[in-house]
Amino acid sequence: MRYLLHLGRSCPWLQVRFCHHSVYSRHAKSVNASVDLGGKKLQISSGKFAKFADGCAVVQLGETSVMVTAVSKTKPSLAQFMPLVVDYRQKAAAAGRIPTNYLRRELGPSDNEILTSRLIDRSVRPLFPPGYFYDTQILCNLLAVDGVNNPDVLAINAASAALALSDIPWHGPIGAVRVGFIDREVVINPTRVEMLSSSLNMVVAGAPSSQVVMIEASAENSLLQDFCHAVKVGIKHTQQIIHAIQQMESEQKVTKRTPVKIFSAPATIVEHIRHSASKMIHAVFSDHTHDKISRDEAINKIRLETEEKVKGEFPEAEPFEVVESFNVVYKDVFRNLVLNEYMRCDGRDLSALRNISCEVDLFEPLHGSALFQRGQTQVLSSVTFDSLESSVKADIITTALSGIKDKNFMLHYEFPPYATNETGRVGGTNRRELGHGALAEKALRPVIPKDFPFTVRVTAEVLESNGSSSMASACGASLALMDAGVPISSPVAGVAVGLVSKANPENPAEIQDYRLLTDILGIEDHLGDMDFKLAGTSKGITALQADVKIPGLPLKVVMEALQQGTVARREILAIMNKCIAKPRASRKKNGPVVEHIKVPISRRAHFVGPGGYNLRRLQVETGVTINQMDEETFSVFAPTPGAMDEAQEIIGEICKDDQEGQLEFGTIYTATITEIRSAGVMVKLYPNMTAVLLHNSQLDHKRIKHPSALGLEVGQQIEVKYFGRDPTDGSIRISRKVLQSPVATIVKTLNEKQSISVGVSNSSTNETNL
Repeated sequence: MRYLLHLGRSCPWLQVRFCHHSVYSRHAKSVNASVDLGGKKLQISSGKFAKFADGCAVVQLGETSVMVTAVSKTKPSLAQFMPLVVDYRQKAAAAGRIPTNYLRRELGPSDNEILTSRLIDRSVRPLFPPGYFYDTQILCNLLAVDGVNNPDVLAINAASAALALSDIPWHGPIGAVRVGFIDREVVINPTRVEMLSSSLNMVVAGAPSSQVVMIEASAENSLLQDFCHAVKVGIKHTQQIIHAIQQMESEQKVTKRTPVKIFSAPATIVEHIRHSASKMIHAVFSDHTHDKISRDEAINKIRLETEEKVKGEFPEAEPFEVVESFNVVYKDVFRNLVLNEYMRCDGRDLSALRNISCEVDLFEPLHGSALFQRGQTQVLSSVTFDSLESSVKADIITTALSGIKDKNFMLHYEFPPYATNETGRVGGTNRRELGHGALAEKALRPVIPKDFPFTVRVTAEVLESNGSSSMASACGASLALMDAGVPISSPVAGVAVGLVSKANPENPAEIQDYRLLTDILGIEDHLGDMDFKLAGTSKGITALQADVKIPGLPLKVVMEALQQGTVARREILAIMNKCIAKPRASRKKNGPVVEHIKVPISRRAHFVGPGGYNLRRLQVETGVTINQMDEETFSVFAPTPGAMDEAQEIIGEICKDDQEGQLEFGTIYTATITEIRSAGVMVKLYPNMTAVLLHNSQLDHKRIKHPSALGLEVGQQIEVKYFGRDPTDGSIRISRKVLQSPVATIVKTLNEKQSISVGVSNSSTNETNL
């Protein structure tokens, strides 16, 4: 036994095994808690699943359950940032479905999974200690989904519990709730059906002491006071979740690990750089003639000179310590300018906007286009129309979770490397681009008409970037939509509000002083404490995304940011209205056309053709897209008016049988036999008519097995009586038999066999009914 223990101390793999054993035993005790949120029971549990993970928690609401695991390495990472990875995956089995791809298994993450992963990341990342550069992974696994309660908020709470109950250094816990606004009442964690009637969809994450960590919201022109009230109510309910997790921590007696190393700048090197370089940095930030590139070049020049001197003074210092020490001084000088001197590096007041210019209708072939320029941020937006068949089809799992099957409005955000004077790989969409595009799309969706006959795709390409490109995309997209003639209910504008704060020395979680910055630059976002993106119309808020870099924001700061952002949004809308104030009355001449064709049931088979031949011929020859709306209505989409004209000519040829409308019910016509069949004869009532079948049962009063028994031949003309169309399949109903027998006999025989009754009333008038 002693030999084995000695061997374990000398073998690294046995040390790992001992470590795993300690992790496993730490989670041997199960802990549970429940929270009552607006009459709905939220259950949190830990200690049953995945005991090898540093932390694991399961959160259940209704019949929806989400398990989240957290694992963090004990060896420092080579990266000079917090290497946190959050993966949220929708399991088909949890929704009782099988994936419909060719492998019948989960493949790469969907857009919804990536956006939910970002939501969780932004909620937990601010509470990791500064300088904790250890690979950390949070995996969210859907165990069961009832289609009633959305699992994304549960995943945030489960991630919070998993981190809090682990030994990973983390200054949590946090709590998260979804807030709806239904019939002027705030609803916490509304169901999927309730969300259909809600004018607000807000996810808010709160920290202890009623502080805000993250907000993500979309709304239908929500009033400022209603929005503020929803945030306050949401934060109030997050505190109940936080208290429940804290109680679980105390029951499990959680002890946080002490990291091998916390990466921070040595105080001696920081003071040396502060003494030698702070004045030069201050001079650069005080020179308002600098633009983004020249300012970065000036700072980098000072950085290189300073780092060379520091390496000579402190030869034992690690490269990271030298770089981080300069960053500390560089950041402090910038923030002190804002806090103490109320000065921004471009010379603006704290609440002032950058210069804004707008232009529409840049390129004639495009269905709609606009260029939005705000300072050194420039976005080119274009609008494209296509048929409703081009709408985005949701996968079966997303449909089961959200109820959304497809969407006919989409905004795609593109951020090429040249926008920031860089080189890089082009192709594919990264998580940042997907998130920025989703935010701009949320901002515009409430103003898009629900019954618009086209699928609308907006492309927002960032040509220059120096802060708040997502909100510039919302502004540019709104202009492009109006240029394209989309009847949006109101123009939309967006702005980003930043924060520079000073923490209380005695309690770093509290803010001692702060300044809010309107329309932030890229450097203000990078060196600040918050990126508060707010978009909406002149009537209210349509989208909001708050990213916080400190452990939490007081509600007072959030309310002020909402108010300041609302004022700035109205100023931007006033500038945009000078360019184009409302949608164009009509779409461009070269734009697509949609027309609806009424095809009677009786003509539907003729219009479609054998096996859909006529429709395929139309689409191949003219490029149009044809979709059936209901039993008698077809929608024809043409990419250009010329294509529609060509399609109409072909449709006219197909449907040129215009004599049918002259047929009168109960009238006798002369028909020409075109074909002899065993079931009857094919006849035409007029030359350009499609031949119809006159069944053997309607040829003569006598029962026959083949038309030849009556001596009928092709080309022979016979008299038939027209009885309209069958209401079930639209086929023409004609009969020769009724002309071969007395009326009394016809009444009896046809009523039994063909459901056609021809009767004689007590008066001298004949009546024929279906």
